[in-house]
Amino acid sequence: MDLHLELPPGRGRRTALEDALRRAIRDGRLAPGEPLPSSRTLAGQLGVARGTVVEAYTQLVAEGYLRSRQGSVTEVARGPGVLPAPGPVPTPARVVADFRLGRPDLSMFPRADWLRALRRALHITPHSELGPLEPRGALRLRTELAGYLGRVRGVLTSPERIVVCSGFSQGLRLVCEALAGAGARSIAVENPCLPDHRATIVATGLDIIPLEVDRDGARAAGFAASAAAALLTPAHQAPWGATLAADRRAEFVRLAAARGGYVIEDDYDGEFRYDRHPVGALQGLAPEQVVYAGSASKSLAPGLRLGWLALPADLVEPVVEAKRRADRGTDVLAQLALAELIESGALDRHIRRMRRRYRHRRDALVATVADCAPTMPLQGIAAGLHAVLLLPEGPSEADILAAAQQRKIALTGLAPFWHGSAAAQGIVLGYGTPADHDYARALGHLGQLLGGLSVACR
Repeated sequence: MDLHLELPPGRGRRTALEDALRRAIRDGRLAPGEPLPSSRTLAGQLGVARGTVVEAYTQLVAEGYLRSRQGSVTEVARGPGVLPAPGPVPTPARVVADFRLGRPDLSMFPRADWLRALRRALHITPHSELGPLEPRGALRLRTELAGYLGRVRGVLTSPERIVVCSGFSQGLRLVCEALAGAGARSIAVENPCLPDHRATIVATGLDIIPLEVDRDGARAAGFAASAAAALLTPAHQAPWGATLAADRRAEFVRLAAARGGYVIEDDYDGEFRYDRHPVGALQGLAPEQVVYAGSASKSLAPGLRLGWLALPADLVEPVVEAKRRADRGTDVLAQLALAELIESGALDRHIRRMRRRYRHRRDALVATVADCAPTMPLQGIAAGLHAVLLLPEGPSEADILAAAQQRKIALTGLAPFWHGSAAAQGIVLGYGTPADHDYARALGHLGQLLGGLSVACR
């Protein structure tokens, strides 16, 4: 093992070595029980005589800093004056049912398909593609994405206009930085919306103009002339679940074109629709006015940190430059594995499989709420991985969250989604997280909670 020690000049080598080891032990850089290099190895590393290290070790054993047994390594002692070893990282409090928003069933991640895709990618990828990264992303993935997005979401783009990023949050930040660099001061955002959207926009120095949302999605009348762009979730409004009406889709695009602005389309769960055919991407109406943003977070796993932007021509270079400044590029091996997953058809098969499973989960959730809390309607159930439970008069949102916490049920309240004061109370129920084998039991806990609250509402 290597051991970094500073031996100050002007002192005897043995004394300097002893002092350096004492400091490392007292500071906790050398933890109790940690083995030290052999005297021969450390002498070679420090450029001192082996006898100097042997004498230093012997002295520190006598002082109680080290301990050594015949035929065994020398290690840091567990005595007075020695900082204790760091404890284990605290684990999150255990929950019996997890219905938080935005989490797919990670137990269904296609490990075998991903491993095959990664092996295949490593086998066929030239060495040169593992070198310095292209900020836009691996050409192979951008090519596959251009075809895939056109086929399944109606996106009109090309590999040259796609930028691969580390998830949607980074993609949004890159677009905001590009807009701010061109003089933008504000962005219109749905109200309510995902809290991370607001946080990302504010972090780039842009102001937020809230857009009112109703059963037909965001209202275009709020897209003020001062806003450089409007950030929308048109396929499945987050969190209400509405689909943006056709006339409003056209109006947003018309306003963006007339003002030289943009619409940023967050297509976060467009793959999962259950009661009708998927609604095509807004980007297909006006590729030069709409920034299309997608990711693998819901279809595969958030931990992959893979997202993509399909950009209007005017934004390609500013966004690429922002990506270059941010991190130069996203994990190329993950990109190549995803490209292989798309080309082989494994991604399509996985999404079809998960669409069936999530629909069954949605149906079971609807049935549970209808049985246990008939006075609490669900909305936004036609698509996605979540629904919103609307609260009648009775227990408040805070009361429900407190009761859920006592029962160790993880829920998401509606309050953080509002810009300013809350206009309505509700609970956002994400049904993607509990594993398949545990879903019925998790629904049982949720049903007991809602049943008790429903009684209180009568």
